[in-house]
Amino acid sequence: MQVQLTAEEARQQAAEAAIPVLEDLARQGARRMLALALEFEVADYIARHEEERDGRGHRLVVRNGKAKERTVLVGTLPVEVATPRVDDRREGEKFTSQVLPPYLRRSRRLDEALPVLYLRGLSTGDFTPALTELVGEAAKGFSPASIVRLKAVWEQEYKRWKERDLSGSDWVYLFADGVNFNVRLEEDRLCCLVLVGVRRDGTKELVALEDGYRESEEAWLTLLRDLKRRGMRAPALAVGDGALGFWGAMEQIWPECARQRCWVHKLRNVLDKLPDRVQERAKELLHAAMYAESRRAAEQARAQFEVDFEEKFPKAARSLEEDWEELVTFLDFPSEHWVHLRSTNVIESVFSPVKVRTRKTKGAGSRQAGLAMAFKLVQAGERRWRKVNAPELVRLVREGVWFRDGRIVATPRSSGPS
Repeated sequence: MQVQLTAEEARQQAAEAAIPVLEDLARQGARRMLALALEFEVADYIARHEEERDGRGHRLVVRNGKAKERTVLVGTLPVEVATPRVDDRREGEKFTSQVLPPYLRRSRRLDEALPVLYLRGLSTGDFTPALTELVGEAAKGFSPASIVRLKAVWEQEYKRWKERDLSGSDWVYLFADGVNFNVRLEEDRLCCLVLVGVRRDGTKELVALEDGYRESEEAWLTLLRDLKRRGMRAPALAVGDGALGFWGAMEQIWPECARQRCWVHKLRNVLDKLPDRVQERAKELLHAAMYAESRRAAEQARAQFEVDFEEKFPKAARSLEEDWEELVTFLDFPSEHWVHLRSTNVIESVFSPVKVRTRKTKGAGSRQAGLAMAFKLVQAGERRWRKVNAPELVRLVREGVWFRDGRIVATPRSSGPS
């Protein structure tokens, strides 16, 4: 007996039937694109060395067939690919594909997911079942033992990284924040002290990531002393929230560094001291100050905030007043950089996947593992960070050029701003 399907059931059945077809089309497309990219890469490499020949006139760089086919995870799709090989007979030279490096079995996108999954509480034994649901049988390589080995490698990478020499580095801007998440095997939460810097060429880079007890001044002081010992130069401007620990440590290590308080943190603090019914008006005035195009305009917005709220809500007015000078420091730097200097969002955005409250039984298994996973998480995000706007102006800041309301007013050779 034939069962009559409803229109909705028919549509659902058709959609389910289409899924394998779509996946197969996507897999075929990924395979063709990857194969084409590899062919272009090899052809370019051989063409660049076409004139190099041995004593008998034979070319030193030639094709050498294809390697054995292997499965690579591109996103969440398992793709079979046979990479073309190159016979490079020049002494000390060897072709290495940048499109698909040797032994790579998964795309960076999947690698980036592993630290997030771990920090969100996924145990070692749960990785294989979870990833199998996503990518099928191609996830067999993610056994509990392989995950343990991978974590051990990351811990060693993190250890080497935090002991690196900094004497050749120069970060003009420095962003600081503390990020907390649970540690499954310990009582206290892990507090990561995070520093992100902007180099003279405008690129953003992770400077430091260390365990710190509740963002205390002593924890920040230990970190900053270590950075200075390894050769780090004082930044021109540091950006952070109102945590007294960081600023107290900066005063001892680099007192000459200018200070900018994070507007996002300040907005939260001020609005928390106001009832819901007036927050919309307060936010309007705070934004007017935050996005002001001159110190005068910012002062006008602050004055209006005091008129509207000081009498009935003195705590909110005092909260804005006490950090005011450090809230408008950004106005003495290039206006093109203001969007970056007003807050520590560069750090907040990277850790947003794990800055959530979890039960005590969740989270990283140990403090060391948690730090290593956080390190890999930031490294993954670092590849997507864009340069600051007008990166050429960062060099001018380092050279001591004076700015007022975002514009140049004096060069380093002058006595000061006019």
